[in-house]
Amino acid sequence: MRIFDDRLECFLGVTPVVTLRRGRPVSESQGGHVVDYRHVIHALRRKPMALLNLVYRDQLFPRAAYKRLFETLREHGDDRRACKVTVELLALAHERACEAELAEVIAMDLDAGQLPDLAALRDRFRPEAASIPRVAVKLAPLDVYDELASVSVMSGRSNLGEAA
Repeated sequence: MRIFDDRLECFLGVTPVVTLRRGRPVSESQGGHVVDYRHVIHALRRKPMALLNLVYRDQLFPRAAYKRLFETLREHGDDRRACKVTVELLALAHERACEAELAEVIAMDLDAGQLPDLAALRDRFRPEAASIPRVAVKLAPLDVYDELASVSVMSGRSNLGEAA
């Protein structure tokens, strides 16, 4: 591990595995916090309204577009819908590894004066259907096993004992 002022770089042998942001202390008694939405998204999916009063909510959003979406949805007056849609989009970003692309689409929708359609975004970022490969298995004919049974068996004695 390499420790820098603003980040931690983690390695497996000599291969870099992950780079993490480093939290800055708020004061001498209060440490800094780094919140990653990927660490809490599964809990938020079970209780999306927890996003409304989450202490670290602003740090939770990975990009400005997600925060802007949440605030825009709240301005429309429905906190429940704002929490649900935002959490589902964060979960989509995490599960499909499309955080940046999804943020761009959200920002374009908000710039156009419309709210993103959750179902359309799920459809747009769904994984491509993978075809199942066709596997041909060729079985040996059973009479081959009859041939093996007719082969004489060597004696149980080992050649190692004779060599000594």
